[in-house]
Amino acid sequence: MKAFNKIFAAVIAVMAVLFAAANIILTADVSDSGRPYRVEINRLARQIETDGHADISECEYVTAVEKYGEDFFDTDSDYAVLEINGELYRFDYKTDSGGDRTWLIVTVNFILGVMAVLIISVMLYIKFKILSPFEKLTDIPYELSKGNLTAPIKETKNRFFGKFIWGVDMLRENIEQQKKRELDLQRDKKMLLLSLSHDIKTPLSAIKLYSKALSKGLYESREKQLEIAESINAKADEIESYVSQIVTASREDFLSFDVNMGEFYLSELVAKIKGYYTEKLSLIGTEFSVYDYSDCLLNGDFDRSIEVLQNVMENAVKYGDGKSIVLNFSEEDGCILITVRNSGCTIADTDLLHVFDSFWRGANAESISGSGLGLYISRCLMRKMNGEIFAEIRNGVMCVTAVFTKV
Repeated sequence: MKAFNKIFAAVIAVMAVLFAAANIILTADVSDSGRPYRVEINRLARQIETDGHADISECEYVTAVEKYGEDFFDTDSDYAVLEINGELYRFDYKTDSGGDRTWLIVTVNFILGVMAVLIISVMLYIKFKILSPFEKLTDIPYELSKGNLTAPIKETKNRFFGKFIWGVDMLRENIEQQKKRELDLQRDKKMLLLSLSHDIKTPLSAIKLYSKALSKGLYESREKQLEIAESINAKADEIESYVSQIVTASREDFLSFDVNMGEFYLSELVAKIKGYYTEKLSLIGTEFSVYDYSDCLLNGDFDRSIEVLQNVMENAVKYGDGKSIVLNFSEEDGCILITVRNSGCTIADTDLLHVFDSFWRGANAESISGSGLGLYISRCLMRKMNGEIFAEIRNGVMCVTAVFTKV
């Protein structure tokens, strides 16, 4: 804002200088070095000297020529008296041939004034309607990065930043909710582990006691030894069930997939994906083709559907050979199938069963950064939207297909 204020001050200074220069030029008197009326008087004097009379029809400054006589000096005009051929002549003149310059000065000042008002108005509009609201947003990303998620962002009707502010506030709320869910999840898992670890101690202690008793020969009869062995086996089964619960808890969904079901057009979804990846793939030299399709209404969450296709497209960019990526469409049993095909498949057929597992990464991903969650998230979202997603290899081409239900 300080830089803009400096520019604003410089513009005002330039306009002030322009006003002053224009008025100085327009109001300046004709300099004495010229005195054009004297030129005309001298020319008329020579004409009288030679012809005996003067013609002032073409004169701009001299208004009258009078020969000496009665009322010779009776005039309100500026004049000059010259003796020609032994007689006196009076030359009436005016110093300004253009007449009154007031109209010109007023016109020029009016035009400059209108221009000044327009420029200042535009700059003030930019300052108060664009720069000032934006300046209020400069601290928001910094506050979010520090984890300050509690203070809501005040909404505004600003036509330039209204939607942006709303979006940032939605981002803040989502981050806050995710943080709360993560804390709840961590707390629940910690409580579960503490509970199960406590429960394991009881059968484990029993097993240790039975083992010690057996080692010391406290149970001499064969029947008692078999009974103790069965008890140890039962306690081992109990521990195994607790371990199974721990494994199950660790495999439970650790991400929240909120889906708001609705309806959207296929063309809207394709336009979003095409608009983002056309430029991106062009920059890295990958040919991107979108086949023809028939527009229709689909069931699902529009934003989540974009997320699904973006995850699939990112995988195609990462693990393909960078030559081509194709987006094509088909229809089966009231569903629209959107397939992303990328050249240069580097995954083994046996790995196809695991590509949608969480944290799983194939042998082709060793040198590529990633979390192994993209396709897992896509499958979870598609199933929540009553759809499906699957992968296959066709003639050495990796194909990932998302299935959307039609309205």
